[in-house]
Amino acid sequence: MKATDAILIRWRREDPDRLLEAALRQAQELAEVLPELDGLRSQNATLRQQLEIQTQRIAQLEEALQGAERAAHRQAAPFRIEEKKRLLAPKSPGRKHGHLGAFRHQPEHIDHSIEAQLCACPHCGARDFIAQSRIEQFIEDIPLVRPHVTRLITYQATCAGCGQNVHSSHPLQMSLATGAAGVQLGPRALALAADLNKAKGLSMRKTCLILRDCFNLKLSAGGLSQALDRLATKLQCQYQAIVKELRQAAVIHSDETSWWVGGAGWWLWVFVNARNTLYLVDQSRGRCVLTNLLGTDFAGVLVSDCLAIYDDATALQQKCYAHHLKAISQAKALHPNQGQGFLTELSAMLRAAVALQGHKAQCDPQSFQHLRQALECKAVQLLDSPRSEPSEEAVRNRLQKQRDHLFTFLDHDGVEPTNNLAERQLRPAVIARKISCGNKTPKGARTWQILASLAATCAQRATSFIAELARAAPLQPR
Repeated sequence: MKATDAILIRWRREDPDRLLEAALRQAQELAEVLPELDGLRSQNATLRQQLEIQTQRIAQLEEALQGAERAAHRQAAPFRIEEKKRLLAPKSPGRKHGHLGAFRHQPEHIDHSIEAQLCACPHCGARDFIAQSRIEQFIEDIPLVRPHVTRLITYQATCAGCGQNVHSSHPLQMSLATGAAGVQLGPRALALAADLNKAKGLSMRKTCLILRDCFNLKLSAGGLSQALDRLATKLQCQYQAIVKELRQAAVIHSDETSWWVGGAGWWLWVFVNARNTLYLVDQSRGRCVLTNLLGTDFAGVLVSDCLAIYDDATALQQKCYAHHLKAISQAKALHPNQGQGFLTELSAMLRAAVALQGHKAQCDPQSFQHLRQALECKAVQLLDSPRSEPSEEAVRNRLQKQRDHLFTFLDHDGVEPTNNLAERQLRPAVIARKISCGNKTPKGARTWQILASLAATCAQRATSFIAELARAAPLQPR
């Protein structure tokens, strides 16, 4: 630095023009570098902002990871609710005010009457009473159950006319088995066991314990499993009738989850409408399952999530709004402004569509179509242009891909904007999977899907699953 100062001093004394030329050259170089310097400063500011956003996202993800790790070690259900989602003043238990009262109605029949007279005062022993009134109560109880045993004798012989082996039969007959297998459960007992296991979700062993402790019916879990296999075979026609009705339905909800059949790699499908529920266990999660079940010309509306195998599987589809809104909520958590602007407008558009469906009955057709068209215009405005913010662009791509399936429920009566119906019907199966881990064999999976489908369908139709099975359980005449 001292050497440079000395040179400048010498130039100023001996050659001022040279010093001026050097100063001008240096100023020119600075002028050329200045735009580059401004660009670097702007780039530096952008990188700092991106670093701050990424740091916030990392902190949010670390917090979520820590919460998940803590939740894995908690066993009580209430502690699985995140702290920020818990209500400081939870609502009081029970139904809301104004609902119809619930009480036990008086029995339609009386098997036995008992009258307990007031004979003497328990305090002083007096036998005279004033203003005596009658109090009437009804006690419903379960009588001691003793199995009703029927000894069934049939005959077999060789026909003298044609030489064929023939045998007699009876409507109560369950099978042709004899010997050690000649003691069998009757139609109602087997139907009750199927109801406990498939409709009520008890394990095979607990079902056998209830039959033993409550009804004095003794059988093993393996024996019950084989009996249910035979029962499911007899109900194959009823299962196929559900398939046929679903193929002709105006709307179907579909969902799937992983399943276990002697190992991983299987899938449980559910197909639902207001009257039917069909479970199907298959090794594939591909579109071939949809095609085999619904055919290639299904004319109804298929409601599902955004799994790729559903794309263009049918002509009319509705994608689940609950999944869309969840994706928007997750994107808001990663958004630098908590989703203000674009994401909030998307959420409002979807909720406005749901509200419009709720008021469809009160709107005249012209007003409804005007509001429907306004939603389409809003979708065009929000979804046609790419977004620079990654979380916004991810949601935009999701909805843009399902653009044709956003408002189907507004054009077809009876179509819901969510896939909640399928998810509700899938929940009992998920609970059963937690209890039994699925099935051990494909035969057991076939039995499960048939009996579980009929149980859920009977519940939807308000018919007796036990009565349905009891009618089908006896040996059918040939």
